[in-house]
Amino acid sequence: MAGIDYIDPESMFRAIDSGSTPDMRPIPEILNKNDVQWQSRPRIASIFQDWKLLRAIMERHEATIQKRWRKKTKVQRLKILLTAWPEMAASHRPDYFALRKETAEERRAGTKYRAYFLWPYINQEDLTDAKKLLLLFQARGRSSPDVFAIADEQAAHLGFTSGAIVQPFLNNYTMYFSGRSTAEVYGEIVAWDDDDAAFQDMMYQRALQPGAGLTLLEIQERIYDFLVECCKNILHDISGIALTSDAYPIQSEVSIAKDTAIGFDSLAVMAAEAPYRVPAEFDLARLQSLFAARVSAAEDHIWSMREDPSYYAEHLTEASEHRTERLRDSAGKAHPFFSVASNEPFWAYVISDVTGNAHVLLEVFQELYLQVIALGELHTKYAKDLRVDQDLPQEYLHALLRFRYYLDQAVKGPLRQLRNYALASPPMRPYFARSPAEGQPLKNQIVQKPGVKFDKSQHELLQLLMVLWENDYRVHLIGQTTAVDELERLLRSEPNARDMISSYVASIISNLSVLTEVTRQLSRFQPWAQTFEDTMVNHREAIEEDYNQRTKHWNGLLEVARGSSQSQLVRLGDPTERRFYYPIDKRRSKENVEAVRSAEQGLDAFWAEFDRALLTKMGENLPGTALWKLLSWPRTLQRMPEWTEPKKKLGTGQHVDAGGALAKPLSELYLDLQQRTEKTIDRSRPAQIASMKTKTKGTGNPPRTHEDPPSSAQPDPQPVFAVDARALKVFRTLLFFTPSAHATPGELAWTDFLYAMDSVGFHIEKLHGSAWQFQPTKLGIERGVQFHEPHPSGKLTYRVARRIGRRLERAYGWFSGSFVPGDKDGGKAQQ
Repeated sequence: MAGIDYIDPESMFRAIDSGSTPDMRPIPEILNKNDVQWQSRPRIASIFQDWKLLRAIMERHEATIQKRWRKKTKVQRLKILLTAWPEMAASHRPDYFALRKETAEERRAGTKYRAYFLWPYINQEDLTDAKKLLLLFQARGRSSPDVFAIADEQAAHLGFTSGAIVQPFLNNYTMYFSGRSTAEVYGEIVAWDDDDAAFQDMMYQRALQPGAGLTLLEIQERIYDFLVECCKNILHDISGIALTSDAYPIQSEVSIAKDTAIGFDSLAVMAAEAPYRVPAEFDLARLQSLFAARVSAAEDHIWSMREDPSYYAEHLTEASEHRTERLRDSAGKAHPFFSVASNEPFWAYVISDVTGNAHVLLEVFQELYLQVIALGELHTKYAKDLRVDQDLPQEYLHALLRFRYYLDQAVKGPLRQLRNYALASPPMRPYFARSPAEGQPLKNQIVQKPGVKFDKSQHELLQLLMVLWENDYRVHLIGQTTAVDELERLLRSEPNARDMISSYVASIISNLSVLTEVTRQLSRFQPWAQTFEDTMVNHREAIEEDYNQRTKHWNGLLEVARGSSQSQLVRLGDPTERRFYYPIDKRRSKENVEAVRSAEQGLDAFWAEFDRALLTKMGENLPGTALWKLLSWPRTLQRMPEWTEPKKKLGTGQHVDAGGALAKPLSELYLDLQQRTEKTIDRSRPAQIASMKTKTKGTGNPPRTHEDPPSSAQPDPQPVFAVDARALKVFRTLLFFTPSAHATPGELAWTDFLYAMDSVGFHIEKLHGSAWQFQPTKLGIERGVQFHEPHPSGKLTYRVARRIGRRLERAYGWFSGSFVPGDKDGGKAQQ
């Protein structure tokens, strides 16, 4: 994009361009088999000698090492590290630092930062903290080197793709590491002529090209030597021989407590710690939890858009503030949309985008959730038969490749939104302008304003964002997961960069980060994940056809959303001119109640018109969508009764709830379409059952499949929580506070909300961006929920708190008797 410098884009492109001329990259050293064996055998012997010594030390002294390391100051830790590794890089991800410091020509001539590229996770910033070196000791000391072979080779990805590390080459041979836990067979070299499978194993990345194998051995030899030297320095008062003598009995492994961020487990912390732990298996249970919460959040977003006029208006207004049309052009002129009396064309685009994004996001996360459920069942089915030296069963492999393809398509959504909205957002708008295309005033390019300067962190932020949304060679070079992790680190550590991200953009980054974490988890399903790209060739046609068939209804939803540009819908949905003024947080008065009712009626009219278009466009195809499942829920919207006649006789299908609020269906089209499709639904076909266990307590609603009919079962008795005064105040504000003529609500601190949720047994995890995941542990169900931290204030207004309360009520069936005063510890559920 014009006006912004990339990270040395020309040299990076030339460094990885497969069509480059021969002099563009250094020519690798050509080896023969004897050369490889001559270089590899001493390294392998050294690796296993140091590993056995490290294992013996950890078995006898792990508790002492942990205790001493934690007690040391940062300066003392740094001295130990630099004694064992004198030229250790100073900063986190030094390979990323080195990439920006050198041009491609300098790398070709011989990089000054070879160690930075080969050992990016060996650096002072990370290892001087109280935990990461201990994790590294434990992982490497308790598991054999072959467990880390693929992860260690992948860690140097940026060095390979940038041309900084040039691996030697030996043709016609393959080198094996995975599943080989002794020095005698580790790094075995097999000729293609001697084993027909050897070539395929290398091509499908089950094994390595011998030159890559030599690089891997170089990486591991230095790591194990470093760890042994660190142990000796920490245990300086114990002689070398005594370190492994029987005078110190073998002890069981000492667990290392989970790290925390802002008092709770953080996805960012987990990502930062991953390189220092044993490579994990594909964590399907975790992914089920993440996607279930995302489905819940997408459903609640649509629900709130239909129920709460202020939420609808605020969301549309916020989205409108992120559109390119809000930028003035290079001459300071407003967009043509704002040069006419009516802004109807502008709001038509906004309404179309907001409704389309909301409905498709629900479909995407529901589909990914169902696939993760299916993967869990397949993993259970084949777990006992999985061997690292054999291919995956075809059924399981195809399901994983299908999931990977859908995931790749899903990532395009938030990346496209970042590209469309980030630079036009209010915090960034002062720095950029529109540059209309010649003869096409409605088509624009965004350019940096002349004379605008960014500080280092702001410049890096823009670089990372564009690396992500351009989705070109730079993503291949850096890696999407690395780019997202760097983006999160930057926003966490640099206030100037964080101030350039609006809450709307932060929510997009949050969606991207969840999908990226899933990608990371999938990549750690080793050694098979290494083969996915190549094996996809034989499955792509069938998977693409499956995707087209599965998602064709999504296009129907998008067409309905785009159809919202028609005048009638725009007039009904335009949030300007106080059409959705909703003083629900004001004291109760006739004037305020009438304003609330007017806003609710206006919102209902918009969605009724939208639903009519939905029914006309999709008809009997609608039951194949996740939206149908949401609209068919046996739950109702809450509506304000009339001020003068709160107990008047109501129309058919309505009632007054205990709090005096009217209740009405989420959508009327369910009743109409149910009658039209009743005869066409095959009742003999068994419904899909989600693998998320639904226990007997609570009314939480895990995401149902498209075939699940609305349930009419009565909810089980709810647990009652005895909580302290701080938590009780939070829950009363969230769920039960009603403004009166004499009382209006105040704000809730986000930290108080976290405290309250923790007090009733929720496991709380900070995700990327502004999202937090809340996983219940005491409600007898496994459905999690996600909320976004308020940005930048850290305070929940009453409107936002009320929406959170509505979501908790829908998810867990909480009511006025769910919380009672308890002791200061609180949090005990009673039946």
